[in-house]
Amino acid sequence: MGSVRVHEVCLRDGLQNEQTLVSTADKARVLRQLIAAGCKDIEVTSFVRPRMIPQFADARDLMAMIPEADGVRFWVLVPNLKGLDRALDSFTKHIATFMSVSDAHNRRNVNRTVRESLVGVSRVLRDARLEGLGTRSYLSTAFGCPYEGFVSPQKTCELGLALLEAGAQTIALGDTTGMGTPAVVSDVLQAFFDAGVAPEQLAVHFHDTRGTALVNIHTSWSMGIRHFDGSVAGVGGCPYAHGAAGNACTQDAIHLFNSMGEEHGLSMEELCKAGEMLERFLGRELPGRYHRYWMGSRSTRVESARA
Repeated sequence: MGSVRVHEVCLRDGLQNEQTLVSTADKARVLRQLIAAGCKDIEVTSFVRPRMIPQFADARDLMAMIPEADGVRFWVLVPNLKGLDRALDSFTKHIATFMSVSDAHNRRNVNRTVRESLVGVSRVLRDARLEGLGTRSYLSTAFGCPYEGFVSPQKTCELGLALLEAGAQTIALGDTTGMGTPAVVSDVLQAFFDAGVAPEQLAVHFHDTRGTALVNIHTSWSMGIRHFDGSVAGVGGCPYAHGAAGNACTQDAIHLFNSMGEEHGLSMEELCKAGEMLERFLGRELPGRYHRYWMGSRSTRVESARA
């Protein structure tokens, strides 16, 4: 296992904002390709209400299609206790919760105040831990809110500490609309470190809306973070935040880690094949920079082979 661990979210966060519904069979094909690429943490689906996000109406069916894969942790997102029950019925072993740091985004996302969400999420985490599940908790708008602007690092830290106390093993700090900059990222991470939280208890989830995902990943890495979320080909975004499309592209991050000599255990070629699959299933170009390079060079290779 390499020193950097990538949490692959293309099947969940990557697809949740897509209008094109990907078939369950095609999702399973991408899942198998991600395993072939060496992914050890894969967020497979979400047990939210299907009418809210139709892309995940097949959550139970997709979970039934997960192949045997030693050392791979398959994650699902759960919104509440009912979602946790559905996840348990599908034999889930690893769950993720979510809430926002800012009240404005949280209300638009789940129609609750931050305090109300904290109570609900804490119940989910406690029950999940009693069931022996692995747990991670997303804190959205950790580096800025599209409605409120500045988000206090101290508030983000206080919520993270409360979630750790409730049973979260990892706090995933989300840059929901790509507002984060190295200075902001440093301030947020330092707030956690000053409160006694170890780097291994934190993950970072960046969006590339403003082109800052890679520099924010590097800043986090330089401060000791080794757990990064990525989405193959840069697919995805938040359906409740306008303009948030473009998760940090997994291949872009791996290219960066390769240049730094960081071990990660992932095959770039196999990841690119997964990105090619996703682009075909969605019927549109995907934005990841390395993905676009791969697709272009692939076309060149094909033309050369035909000549």
